[in-house]
Amino acid sequence: MRNFISDRVAATPPSGIRKFFDIAATMKDVISLGIGEPDFVTPPPILQAGIESLKRGETAYTSNSGTVELRTALSHHLQKLYQVTYSPVDEIIITVGVSEALYLVMTAVLNPGDEVIIPEPSFVAYGPEVTFAGGVPVAVPTYVKDNFQVTAETIEAAITPKTKAILLGYPNNPTGAVMTRQVMLGVTAVAEQHDLLIISDEIYDRLVYGIEHVCVPVLPGMRERTVLLGGFSKDYAMTGWRIGYACAPADILAAMRKVHQYTIMSAPTTGQAAALAALTDEGNRYVEEMRQEYDRRRRLIVDGFNTLGLDCFEPRGAFYAFPSIAKTGMSSDAFAMRLLDEEEVAMVPGDAFGASGAGFVRASYATAYEKIEEALNRLERFMRRHG
Repeated sequence: MRNFISDRVAATPPSGIRKFFDIAATMKDVISLGIGEPDFVTPPPILQAGIESLKRGETAYTSNSGTVELRTALSHHLQKLYQVTYSPVDEIIITVGVSEALYLVMTAVLNPGDEVIIPEPSFVAYGPEVTFAGGVPVAVPTYVKDNFQVTAETIEAAITPKTKAILLGYPNNPTGAVMTRQVMLGVTAVAEQHDLLIISDEIYDRLVYGIEHVCVPVLPGMRERTVLLGGFSKDYAMTGWRIGYACAPADILAAMRKVHQYTIMSAPTTGQAAALAALTDEGNRYVEEMRQEYDRRRRLIVDGFNTLGLDCFEPRGAFYAFPSIAKTGMSSDAFAMRLLDEEEVAMVPGDAFGASGAGFVRASYATAYEKIEEALNRLERFMRRHG
């Protein structure tokens, strides 16, 4: 029998994150700093909105673009936060998480062979999404000396006649980096000069600490060449509800909607009702409470790593720290495997997120403060043996 698997899928390796989760799941006393989702339960008023939607019998499809109520509320939300305006009629679509939004934009804009520049370390799905859509991911490195911000010069050096887009993910998973306005303006100037699309994944936009989040389409000349991706999973502790969104100029949004119509139909109806409640003042109050708790944990884990000699730059966004493990002499994979085996603490090798993540590990502080304290105690024992 012939092989029925496509070459592009066969050539894509499995996620480098999953094997550590699978091993950790078999351990009784493991402390996981590996998973990239909030440890909070969805806030009560948001939960209740979903329950009430079900009680009202709202179990049918919605409009392909999502409910008009949610799109309208989201338009007001973005205007209030970032002073950027999108029409709820034809410039916003509600998706099954940001992951679907990413799939939609890649499928809608890429022709075979089109190149997309991706700063790394980055979310593990970015490259495969480009590949699955027929494009070519072009990874460019970022460095701790630049606080893991991609520079205009790095982007410029990677541009070829086939380059179509730049995919940015800030605040960043896995590093926790946040792009400053000055650095972002340099990157957007390059995009404008070379007539490139920017795809900006801003799923962690509300989770920043003592620094401004720069919403890309607000910058000069960027609204008409940016696809803004966002969602409710991280900021509102709604990962399982699977509600994201994309905002874009009407022509690009129409192409994305076409793909969405033929693959998904509509995002979960109950999740959309819950997301509408999330965009209220009460919902936003919970976001701020969670952000403050993440900040408390952030200070604990970063100070802990630095005290143990695992140099860790200060992450200013999301809920990840990205310490260097260079002093141990181990590879990222070996460090993570030995730490899991010897002390039952799960972290993710930095090079699972791209080659420039080698020599680092990702640690999520989206877990209880007390568990982070215990993880640091175990890590101290580990470093006494291997530091």
